[in-house]
Amino acid sequence: MPRRKLSVKAADSARINAELAELRTSLEIHAEWPDAVLAEAEEAASAPRLPGLDATDLPLFTVDPPGSRDLDQAMHLAHRPGGGYRVHYAIADVAAFVRPGGAIDTEARRRVQTLYFPDRRVPLHPARLSEDAASLLPGEIRPALLWQIDLDDDGAVVLADLRRAQVRSRRRLDYAGVQQAVDSGGADEQLALLATVGRLRAQQEQARGGISLPVPEQEVEETAHGYELVYRAQLPADGWNAQISLLTGMAAAELMLDAGVGLLRTLPTAPESAYTRLRRVARALRVDWPEGTPYPELIRSLDPAVPLNAAFLNECTGLLRGAGYRAFDETRGLPAPADPGHAALAAPYAHCTAPLRRLADRFVQEVCAALAGGVDVPDSVREALPALPALMAGGERRAAETERACVDLVEAELLHGREGEDFEAVVVDVDEKRPARGTVQLREPAVRAKCGPDGTRAPAPLPLGSLITVRLTEADPATRTVRFAPV
Repeated sequence: MPRRKLSVKAADSARINAELAELRTSLEIHAEWPDAVLAEAEEAASAPRLPGLDATDLPLFTVDPPGSRDLDQAMHLAHRPGGGYRVHYAIADVAAFVRPGGAIDTEARRRVQTLYFPDRRVPLHPARLSEDAASLLPGEIRPALLWQIDLDDDGAVVLADLRRAQVRSRRRLDYAGVQQAVDSGGADEQLALLATVGRLRAQQEQARGGISLPVPEQEVEETAHGYELVYRAQLPADGWNAQISLLTGMAAAELMLDAGVGLLRTLPTAPESAYTRLRRVARALRVDWPEGTPYPELIRSLDPAVPLNAAFLNECTGLLRGAGYRAFDETRGLPAPADPGHAALAAPYAHCTAPLRRLADRFVQEVCAALAGGVDVPDSVREALPALPALMAGGERRAAETERACVDLVEAELLHGREGEDFEAVVVDVDEKRPARGTVQLREPAVRAKCGPDGTRAPAPLPLGSLITVRLTEADPATRTVRFAPV
């Protein structure tokens, strides 16, 4: 589905903001900071731990959404003498500002990850750190974990190294700007190399049997005229940038597995029954899946701008259920997983590139920095590892609940007062046990919502993949509920 912007009818920002505040209260999400955390953040920001290695001459750049200030990563790409490529990837050194067991550390373990609401963010760390002293903002000297990853001409890893270093980013770019520069032929050497290396790494992923799902993201945006619901289709530049992050996460996983200590992001292989179901969904959505064509090859052939393809890709996210974190420390009796792989990537993988926004990444960075430096992993990190999988699982559930509640609220606001109106919609999901109920995607406006019989007629199975007419039966912002019934 291409990106579409839709103004919320009755876009009373003040009222919606009040409802969002009530939502945070109901979800027990506290945006305020304890005084001890703010005081410790101010003290740490004024005197960060700066490493001895000076890499500020490296002309790094960042790629993030417009207006972002919590910049976790910066990169530099170059040709290697004799062939291949060299990737420098700097990651914000949050540990340079966080004292183990201190107020910031304790609060971060409670928050787990940054949460995003339409009217504000609830960050993992105070803004004095996440948007200032620890962020890789352009022109500022910052402590960082600096990866150097050498690739051959085909994009395969030759060597990976990690050092703490002082860095200074030069440019803050966004995805659309990078894409426009590459498409227009006006990209400088760095952006041209990002496109080249990103494509090579995607080919490496394909050769491994891995797959990245290009699912359009549903987002809520605040504008001068209220709130809007948008679908943001990924640009190729999103994928190139993601490949550099994935490359680093896989290098971190290999380093930790070799040493027998660390924290992995794992995903088991989906059962055959899940693929059987996907084949049924593909037939219903008229997605051509030739017999014998591997699933990854099919995904790469689909254009997500085609609505039925987008609906199928959304169904494919079900294969990602089961992703989680696995801690291991073999010297302390915590074994590495028998299957350490991430099925979607077809390789072991670790989250390590977003420490400003995700708790686990700081600890993975600390493990990797110690291992690469040839020193013992700090006891404070080893002691934290066993509890991290459960902490991260809870944080992910809360983030998913938050995101869904925000979208439900704005969808209800968008449609409130239009009960009884008819809309065209595509049936994108059907309840296998109750086939008269499922989910529809409106053609206009871009809303996904539940659909089922309203009691006025005998229920009939919803035709998966078909365009039908539905009637809005409920749009209640108070309960964040939107429901349709087939006409």
